[in-house]
Amino acid sequence: MTLPKSITIHELGPREGMQIEKEPIATSEKIRLIDMLSECHFHEIEVTSFVSPKWVPQMADAEDVVNGFKRHEGTLYTCVYLNTQGLQRAVMTKKLDVEGSLSVTASEAFSLKNTNRKIDQTFEETEKRIESFQRFNVKASEVSVMAAFGCNYQGDIAPDHVVSLVSRLMSMAADHDIDIRMIQLADTMGWANPMSIRRLVGKVQDKWPDKKINLHLHDTRGLGLSNALAAMEMGVDDFDSAVAGLGGCPYAGFKDAPGNIATEDLVHLCQEIGVDTGVNLERLIEVAREAEGIVRHPLPGKVMRGGYLDSYRRQISASA
Repeated sequence: MTLPKSITIHELGPREGMQIEKEPIATSEKIRLIDMLSECHFHEIEVTSFVSPKWVPQMADAEDVVNGFKRHEGTLYTCVYLNTQGLQRAVMTKKLDVEGSLSVTASEAFSLKNTNRKIDQTFEETEKRIESFQRFNVKASEVSVMAAFGCNYQGDIAPDHVVSLVSRLMSMAADHDIDIRMIQLADTMGWANPMSIRRLVGKVQDKWPDKKINLHLHDTRGLGLSNALAAMEMGVDDFDSAVAGLGGCPYAGFKDAPGNIATEDLVHLCQEIGVDTGVNLERLIEVAREAEGIVRHPLPGKVMRGGYLDSYRRQISASA
């Protein structure tokens, strides 16, 4: 077994965490969460989503959130947008690191639920998105497949189907001279298990050995960290996660859909097995506890409970 020496973590809590909350979260509290996370030394923090407040009310204050947080050197501050209007809003803030991605959903049923488009319609829209990238001078370097491992509406997703979608996106990118460096495989509804991780990641690595792979893992069925470890054993060194396990997909098809793997749990796992993350775990655990107060209900993160922080401090003190 060969593990990467280090991994990159993309913190999604402020965006993915807020989008599913039923009760309003104050803009000031969203900003406070971002600023606290900035103290943990993440490579990237995804701060908000520029989408219609009609469909995602919690994102109605996107510009106010962006205007309010403090940038820290060494951290990218990114966002999500679903169309040209959202992209323009993000660019107009002049504060975010706006990135381009060519994305599609592997499940026809979920694509309709999530974006109101069939898969082929998504590819048609991608052509327009590329034009928008060029118009707003936004660099694209990633292709992404959502629901890559399974779907609550459609069931298991065949790995070969996912590979065919990635191939199609890569061809579109090549046609427009876009240099793709990252392939994201998103387990949007938490269907993956370690064996399916190895199957799909292996196929993608075989076909595109020079591309970096990012995994966006949800912990719906409690296998999130097992899936991350299986991927690390295959050399994957780029992951999405959310502090305290915040979030979930509002269109996943069932109530209280769990969110991404908890960032502090992933950092703790890496620390235990000798994989560097560059993240300040002690501060992150404090932030995870604060996140529960911000959303005013329990969150699924494990490491922030059970007196771990106190024992971690004693361990650090003893080794100093």
